[in-house]
Amino acid sequence: MRYCLITLALLSSGLQAADKPLQVPPPPPVPAGVVDEASIEPEVTIIQKGDATVSEYRLAGRLYMIKVKPQVGPEYYLSDEDGTGRMVRRDGQPTVRPPKWIIKRF
Repeated sequence: MRYCLITLALLSSGLQAADKPLQVPPPPPVPAGVVDEASIEPEVTIIQKGDATVSEYRLAGRLYMIKVKPQVGPEYYLSDEDGTGRMVRRDGQPTVRPPKWIIKRF
């Protein structure tokens, strides 16, 4: 009997909640300096250089990343991390490497 009352109370509260419209917050404002959606999208230029395929990624005319995919070997990325124009190579490996100290040899 008690389970029936609990179930009935839950169902009636669910029906009351279904009568109210869902409140969705408004979208965030567009950042300053953005004219249209095309200026938010990055420009990608694909260049074939010898045996490698180079993809250059630009945002608002500024080069921020280069993806190099050689014919042999894994692809790697050159990225401008601090906005100075100096590219740093990232191989997709984590930048933090755990220490490999020898604790005991057997």
